Amino acid sequence: MRTISIIGLGLIGGSIAKALKSSGKDFEISGFDLEEIVELAYQEKNIDKRLNNIEGALQSDLIFICTPVDSSLKIFDQLSDKLKSNQVITDVCSVKTPFQEIWERKGKNGFYIGGHPMTGKETGGYKNSDHLLFENTVYIVSDLAKGLPVINTFTEIIHTLGARMTFLNPKIHDIIVAAVSHLPQLVSVSLINSAGLKESNINFFDYAAGGFRDMTRIASSDFSIWEPIIRKNNKNIIQAIDNFIYDLQQMKSNIEKNNFNELTKKFENARKKRDEIPKNTKGFIHSLIDIYVYVKDEPGVLSKLTTALFANGINIKDIELLKVREGTGGSFRLSFDNEEIASAAKNILQKEGFSIA
Repeated sequence: MRTISIIGLGLIGGSIAKALKSSGKDFEISGFDLEEIVELAYQEKNIDKRLNNIEGALQSDLIFICTPVDSSLKIFDQLSDKLKSNQVITDVCSVKTPFQEIWERKGKNGFYIGGHPMTGKETGGYKNSDHLLFENTVYIVSDLAKGLPVINTFTEIIHTLGARMTFLNPKIHDIIVAAVSHLPQLVSVSLINSAGLKESNINFFDYAAGGFRDMTRIASSDFSIWEPIIRKNNKNIIQAIDNFIYDLQQMKSNIEKNNFNELTKKFENARKKRDEIPKNTKGFIHSLIDIYVYVKDEPGVLSKLTTALFANGINIKDIELLKVREGTGGSFRLSFDNEEIASAAKNILQKEGFSIA
């Protein structure tokens, strides 16, 4: 799979191109999108060839379809029965069953590997694509591809992106993402709309703190992206909504009855389940190990921290600024591959004078 075509150079497709190009491996990448986007990607050397039509992708070993769901299904339907014997076609959509159904109906040659990277940003498009978008993310792959002779090579490419691959059955995938991806999107929209009230000309949002902003961040998403997802996964999404409504109704009933014992159980159960979610993987699989470092607000302090770890051969897998007070300092979360590396990093930074939580 040295030659790769990417149909759709938006956030995901553009990030795939940039990640593969920055890997230092000898990939020849072709891209298809609007002419101005393809030209920009070519000028930036993130693709090697400009495709004039989607059929041009059939000259590559591997084809990534990275357009919105409806468009991806049309392209997949158009190309899936035109593959050569060793070609691979894959998609990155958040629904998997419709693609598998087309493949079972039409696929004759080549191989289909359904994929779904659990990553993204609030804003899409090529201009927001990033070669680190997939770093430490979970990349879900259809378990129907497990036995394919090309799966090991495909896995290597996914690892090259920086992602961690896991397998799920397409139908199970669609049930899971309805609960952990599609439902949160809809809840975020509902929360904004239900809280967007005014009383005596006072805007409720003026008093929204960080928790409200965090919970509603994804409410800014473009509905044109979500419409086909909701349409194609509607039964699973409806079930996820029903489960959520049932839990909210229980919460409401307990509040009406002043049943604080049951509310305590709800909160405690939620806390335990929430603590089971790894805090440092963009997709909640294969947890990294965290340490928390307090740094003073002074020039060069972050460079001192990272240089100390670099000098000792320690790789930071993820870093996040949690809290900061200008003129005083802030706390960083650093993530590492395992306990041993995290412990070594902690010792090094303490010797450098950093405070570790």
